[in-house]
Amino acid sequence: MTDQTVSDEVTEVDSDAEVAETETETETETEAENETENKPSGADTLENEGEIAADYLEELLDIADLDGDIDTYVEGGRAHVSIVTEGDLLVGADGAVLEALQELARLAVMTETGRRSRLMLDIAGHRDRRRKELEVLAKDAIGDVKESGEPVRLAPMNPFERKIVHDVVAAAGLVSESEGEEPRRCVVVRPA
Repeated sequence: MTDQTVSDEVTEVDSDAEVAETETETETETEAENETENKPSGADTLENEGEIAADYLEELLDIADLDGDIDTYVEGGRAHVSIVTEGDLLVGADGAVLEALQELARLAVMTETGRRSRLMLDIAGHRDRRRKELEVLAKDAIGDVKESGEPVRLAPMNPFERKIVHDVVAAAGLVSESEGEEPRRCVVVRPA
């Protein structure tokens, strides 16, 4: 074999390798584009979470033979599901049943999507009523702190409730922090 023949064969092999590499890169780019096109947007993902949770809760209501209309919406970067029903059977004492149902709905979403959900559940308007109560409680604590200059410790609350209080306190220009261990974790409001 002559040097020219070897050189021609090497060039041909290199050329074939470049074509194969270019084809592979093109296939990879096409696959990436298809994946991007098939991925739902953030709002679509949250709407999907709400629908999964609503289906799960509807089945649960059917099994328990309980009445309730289910609404879903997206707000504040999270899916919300609301069960419109009479009575507080599904809310439970201090919202305990509501919290348990919310966790079950989140697990149903995670099982379906493979992702952890921050879904919020409200039943019979309980969270809205509780939000208003907590805003009044936080404003009272803010007034006490401003008047006395001393920290005020509030009763134990769940994370949802503490977040509401922290937001009201921050808006008033004071400082708050959570102290203690669950389920006895509470908010302490302090002067700025």
